[in-house]
Amino acid sequence: MQRIQSHLDSEFSLSHVAMGLWRLADWNYTPQQTLRLLEQLLELGVTTIDLADIYGDYRCEQLFGEAMKLKPELRSQLEIVSKCGIKLMGADNNFAINHYDSSARHVRAAAESSLDKMGIEQMDLLLIHRPDPLMDAGELAGALDRLVSEGKVRAVGVSNFLPHQVELLQSRLSRPLLVNQIEVSPLHTAPLFDGQLDFCQRERVIPMAWSPFAGGALFNGSSEAARRVQGCLDELSAETGLEPQQLALAWLLQHPSAMVPVLGSGRIGRLRNAIEAQAVELPREAWFRLLRAARGRDVD
Repeated sequence: MQRIQSHLDSEFSLSHVAMGLWRLADWNYTPQQTLRLLEQLLELGVTTIDLADIYGDYRCEQLFGEAMKLKPELRSQLEIVSKCGIKLMGADNNFAINHYDSSARHVRAAAESSLDKMGIEQMDLLLIHRPDPLMDAGELAGALDRLVSEGKVRAVGVSNFLPHQVELLQSRLSRPLLVNQIEVSPLHTAPLFDGQLDFCQRERVIPMAWSPFAGGALFNGSSEAARRVQGCLDELSAETGLEPQQLALAWLLQHPSAMVPVLGSGRIGRLRNAIEAQAVELPREAWFRLLRAARGRDVD
């Protein structure tokens, strides 16, 4: 498995494909089954695990922690990523409405709660989950800096931030934002053109691509765009012998921003097939055929 090395922190790297555990609570895995999944991922070279405090109605971090307790020595082999900054109704809280909270008080409390649930002393990467219109950049930067200096968080980043929002927070931080986790897929190509991936290249920020298969719509969606992409993937599959999933992932991995797709399947066979896409380099015309299918038109 290839690794993505940060140009902003020579000691920080991620596996070229990450495993997202946002559906862990839906799988009804026992701790032993979750542990086995983690072991199989490591055998495939997938070391980066993506979580968030709100996943599974605030339960996924706890479930991950229960599995890790069975084999604590796995901790040193993983990069554990989590996110905070969203407050959801339900889950035994008193919130009257879903909202964002990037205050220093909440970010610290959320990070410490995540560490406690996962049973670890430090997470490798803490991301602010969504841009908060009430974000006080100086206050948030101070909280993130303190979490790093205290050893509770190794590195920091953001999620779903636009370039100017990244720049604002970065202007107050004493350390670099290493990652921006954004939605990218053949059915969501906007980041290729709206400056998000250009910004990542320019600033050497690692883009983690969430929903790289558009939540499954890439293969079973019924929209006009989905049907065009499915047809193109079927054509390329017949020509190359590769599975549509592998082709879609190879399309993302070929982008020069060196993005890290976040996969979300609990089926190890499907993950193994997808990960093999690392070795695939699409001909440039094939890459643009898939882009044409996604956008419904040729480039000008």
